[in-house]
Amino acid sequence: MKQTIVQKILARASGLPFVNVGDIVEPKVDVAMSHENAALVMNQFLEIYKGTGLEPKVWNPDNIAVIFDHRVPAESKKTATNQKKIRNFIAEQGVSKFHDIRGDEMGICHQILPQYGYVRPGYVVVGTDSHTTTHGALGAFSFGIGATEMASVWTLGVMLNVPVPPTIKVVVNGTLKKYVQPKDIILYLIGKISAEGANFKVIEFHGETIRNMRTSGRITICNMSVEAGATSGIVPGDEETVKYLREEAGVTDEIPLVNSDKDAEFDKIIEIDASTLEPQIACPHTVDNVKPVGQVAGTKIDQIVIGSCTNGRLDDLETATEIIKGHKVAKGTRMLVFPASGKIYRQAMEKGIFEVLMNAGAVVANPGCGPCLGVHQGALGDGEKALSTTNRNFKGRMGNPDAEVYLSSAAVAAASAITGVITDPTKGGY
Repeated sequence: MKQTIVQKILARASGLPFVNVGDIVEPKVDVAMSHENAALVMNQFLEIYKGTGLEPKVWNPDNIAVIFDHRVPAESKKTATNQKKIRNFIAEQGVSKFHDIRGDEMGICHQILPQYGYVRPGYVVVGTDSHTTTHGALGAFSFGIGATEMASVWTLGVMLNVPVPPTIKVVVNGTLKKYVQPKDIILYLIGKISAEGANFKVIEFHGETIRNMRTSGRITICNMSVEAGATSGIVPGDEETVKYLREEAGVTDEIPLVNSDKDAEFDKIIEIDASTLEPQIACPHTVDNVKPVGQVAGTKIDQIVIGSCTNGRLDDLETATEIIKGHKVAKGTRMLVFPASGKIYRQAMEKGIFEVLMNAGAVVANPGCGPCLGVHQGALGDGEKALSTTNRNFKGRMGNPDAEVYLSSAAVAAASAITGVITDPTKGGY
């Protein structure tokens, strides 16, 4: 029987020779990830054991990852206390994949998992965060779940009642123009199929553009697959996947790859000619309100944000530095930069990236999710507009429902920082 990647992964994890789309399965979980919301999961987990007389014990402490990233450093008594409770629980349970607020070890959960080799091709990965779709970039079936579901996973090590999803095949061919980036591909796709166009489906990415794309770019497109409603985004594991896991994550053991059968059945096939794309902008207040940059060029911007789990990797920062070097951030515009991890932060320092950005007037923040959420960093004022490389622009994002958020690539954000208005980096002249 011919199967997609996800069918093969779910069959293996469920101990079955094959599965059909629509089947209900109970796959074993390879990685269960949470961030600060591990406090909610912990409470639900302990509730399961309440009154049983049994000692609460997670199914496998080596398969659980907890990363502090949403509110780091802690901004309130409540956050600090919850983080303390999680630390105590982690120590009691012997969870090994714990990333506290510690220098090179810290970072955004969706960067930490691939960077440390916690995710491999063929894995089933669940996380209490909707952007857990990110990890499909390494050939895993990776999706977000709620705190109650995660408490069940912590207890049993399996996901209960998982329907095998249909798959949309997206084929991207052609060479991207300079300063047109993977972010523009995923924004274009979301604009094309809408925020509900892939509801309860997997998006599987193929084509020469994807094959030639670094893992960093694959992370970007899988990260934002959820913005089209997808259960998961996934890129077939290949030589690039192995190279990343060997060279970046330090993985030394065998890395089996999983791919769809040539004549696997897909829900639909979408083709994109990357060579014709220009930079894309998601306009307020929905991610599928996508327009070519030319249609919104000249829009005044109060705050530029470069970073996040979507575009906070080293090559994003290098692109921004290449564009902004020798320039200044426009007066009346703020520029915030937050790398996706402590490792990337250190690499950027060593390469002189921060010196260039700070000389231009940018403010460099610690790795974390702060400016993306506007929880304790980078909140917007009433009536302000932000241009951000993050993944959501819903009303109220960045801490203020009376502000507007536009989404773009790092290249567009850097060029716009120089001019103070939305600017097409492919046109030059800034």
